[in-house]
Amino acid sequence: MSDGKGSIGGSAAGRLSVFKTYKLYVGGKFPRSESGRVYEVTDSKGKWLANAPLSSRKDARDAVVAARKAFGGWAGATAYNRGQVLYRIAEMLEGRREQFVREVAEAEGLSKSKAAAVVEAAIDRWVWYAGWTDKIAQVTGGANPVAGPYFNLSTPEPTGVVTVLAPQDSSFLGLVSVIAPVIATGNTAVVVASERYPLPALSLGEVLATSDLPGGVVNILSGRAAEMGPHLAAHQDVNAIDLTGAADDDLARELEIAAADNLKRVLRRRTEDFADSPGTDRMTAFLETKTVWHPTGSLGASGSSY
Repeated sequence: MSDGKGSIGGSAAGRLSVFKTYKLYVGGKFPRSESGRVYEVTDSKGKWLANAPLSSRKDARDAVVAARKAFGGWAGATAYNRGQVLYRIAEMLEGRREQFVREVAEAEGLSKSKAAAVVEAAIDRWVWYAGWTDKIAQVTGGANPVAGPYFNLSTPEPTGVVTVLAPQDSSFLGLVSVIAPVIATGNTAVVVASERYPLPALSLGEVLATSDLPGGVVNILSGRAAEMGPHLAAHQDVNAIDLTGAADDDLARELEIAAADNLKRVLRRRTEDFADSPGTDRMTAFLETKTVWHPTGSLGASGSSY
């Protein structure tokens, strides 16, 4: 009942705080870590923000299973349809812009205006990659000249399941910059979020779940890259790994060695400014080239072919 002061059932000042419970995003669902572990996430000044799930090896394996299950349908979708889905994600991000501005500002110690610029750049990047989905094949594929009565055509195909170690210091723009090119080209992803700044990544999972992206195409884990990375790098059903978020050169080298066991594609750790305009290299890093030969027919008396 109203108390006559514009509130229902009591004073607004007497409300309990409703703290957000952050969960993993695996297979289109929001599980807690099977280990039951969490760790404290703090802002740039050391103030507590939330407890994030501390993912285990089992969580990582579950994420790979979900990514493999989703791969066939996502890789088989038309490039145009993938572009529509990525654009829809950008729309959803735009609708939750204020939430991401707050989370990025708290995580990275930015002013609201600077955090807003980062979030806007991340949304624009989703749109940019959405536009590339049906164009990358024209850039990387084509007809090859050969000596003989054949058509020789090369076309790009997705590599498969890609493990992505997200950047440690760029909690949202860097995150988007490493996820979007992987899925734009038809791969599926197992993402290990920044250990220090995981909250924007876990919130991104909520956006993906309410967009048109099929469950399992992107799976987001929070926790320690040094704990999950070796198991994902050695996993026989992971086809490629992006080492951008490896904490140091020693860990990156360890993961490269583990990845060699089943000849994974490896995108090596490097220093990047994610504010720079992206090129196509992150899309081509996880594409395979399929070349097809097809006879053109018999040569005629004039030497022409058809």
